[in-house]
Amino acid sequence: MDKRTILAFILSFIVLIGWSYFFSPTQDQTTKKPETIEKQAPGAVSEITKPPVLTPTSPSETAEKIVHKESPAADEKRIEIDTPLYQAVFSSVGPTIKSFRLKKYRETIDPDSPLIELVNTGEGLGDFLLMNFQNPSSSQKPKIRYEVDYEFVRLGPGSAPKKLVFHSTTSNGLLIKQTFRFYPDQYRIDLNIDVVNQSQTPFQGAFTADLNAMPPKEKQSYYSYVGMAILLDDKLEEVKVKKESEEKILTGKIDWVAYEDDFFISAVIPDVTAKGAFKARLHPSGLLEGTYLGPSVSLNPSERISSPYMLYFGPRDMGIMKELDKGLERAIDFGFFDVIAKPLLWLLRFFNQHINNYGVSIILLTIIIKALFWPLTHKSYKSMKEMQKLQPRMAKIREKYKDNKQKINQEMMALYKTYKVNPMGGCLPMVIQIPVFFALFRLLGNSIELRQAPFTLWINDLSAPDRLFNFTVPFHVPLMAPPYGIPVLTLLMGASMLIQQKMTPTPGDPMQAKIMMFLPVIFTFMFINFPSGLVLYWLVNNLLSIGQQYRINKKPG
Repeated sequence: MDKRTILAFILSFIVLIGWSYFFSPTQDQTTKKPETIEKQAPGAVSEITKPPVLTPTSPSETAEKIVHKESPAADEKRIEIDTPLYQAVFSSVGPTIKSFRLKKYRETIDPDSPLIELVNTGEGLGDFLLMNFQNPSSSQKPKIRYEVDYEFVRLGPGSAPKKLVFHSTTSNGLLIKQTFRFYPDQYRIDLNIDVVNQSQTPFQGAFTADLNAMPPKEKQSYYSYVGMAILLDDKLEEVKVKKESEEKILTGKIDWVAYEDDFFISAVIPDVTAKGAFKARLHPSGLLEGTYLGPSVSLNPSERISSPYMLYFGPRDMGIMKELDKGLERAIDFGFFDVIAKPLLWLLRFFNQHINNYGVSIILLTIIIKALFWPLTHKSYKSMKEMQKLQPRMAKIREKYKDNKQKINQEMMALYKTYKVNPMGGCLPMVIQIPVFFALFRLLGNSIELRQAPFTLWINDLSAPDRLFNFTVPFHVPLMAPPYGIPVLTLLMGASMLIQQKMTPTPGDPMQAKIMMFLPVIFTFMFINFPSGLVLYWLVNNLLSIGQQYRINKKPG
């Protein structure tokens, strides 16, 4: 392989890593045209008269919608839910959820740090979740006061599921009952909304769900997606809204709607998939609002309609979400290399079930991947060694025909043919491995399995950068993100790359050789803020490559 080809591979690799470091993938969303709506709403007995329509909102309407006055204490009841997995506080006004804390996840590795709180909208900015049955053309979102049968629900390990029932009669004569069903061993909550038209006139309405969140200012993972997502027409859509007052509307067959951050997700899942609309909007306050509108139905006097849902508030854990059998696990998306990353994640989880240490599991996964590619890398190293033997002859050809490039190429091809050397043999096996590397890059940098997962010694969080002797300084350390400390694992990785470069046959061109030797320094600085799980993989892979190169170099030529 000539020097320009090698340099092209090196520069492409650096660009890909750099792009992964500084940017996350973007996915432009387009507004889809409404399609013909089915003749019956999910679980309904009434005919649908028109498709759901969500129209853009004016600033004045937005203020009315999201700025609610706090209800007087006498008019609101707070209901506490306690299960082995979470602690929640429901409000009888809405009804909505005031707090939802996960017992198995904390904000930091400190065992006394606060539990992860999924409700982060704050007072006066909007409700975390608000589900209703209302006129689809109305921009108002009434906060209905409900009566509730309990003020405290507790589930112990192995206890039977329990229900919490809210019921109210609205000013337009609708009797609404919302029944929540909690499980002791699941993040899933079943919700059934029953509506009876007790008035003397038909009511045109639709089931709606509002999901609001305040996205964090900084992401914890380089490649994670933070924002609204839906499964629309059997395709994952990450609805990105970045500008204030920007609004995006999508329509089609909706399986679920959700807000997701680095490691957790809050989702509303209709029991029966139907045509619907979804609107995402970013408010000036920073609040991200997602609105789901189901099919429109006409409810005649004395007529009843029911709509069942499943709610999920918990970790973005593929195994847990797959058990729901609603396609929610598709929210975990590793991008272009998803088809490779997910089997690797399954293998990583399998190892951890038996070892109970994700660091050791990463080492085992690295060994297996290295073993699978061993024949290819072996061929690559042998090809580079053979090419090194031809360097003196190639140098003489370049010197002899330095003014005739065509003649140089002809003589080079004849030289390759004579000694049966493939100039591409050293690079093609490496190119084949690139998709696997980037799949692991996405996987190890964006999996909740590694969040706060300890390995050994000072490495107590495989999703965080490697730091030893954390310390504070009154200034910003260039190229290093807080917390500050000694990146021991990263430095070892850089040293292993340097040793590997020393053992690799050097190119004939001096400039090319200098660039190759400078790569370990570049990679060390690039990996300094990467998750320690990813650095561990790269270090182990380098050590295995060093052993393989040593074995090949010791063999007689």
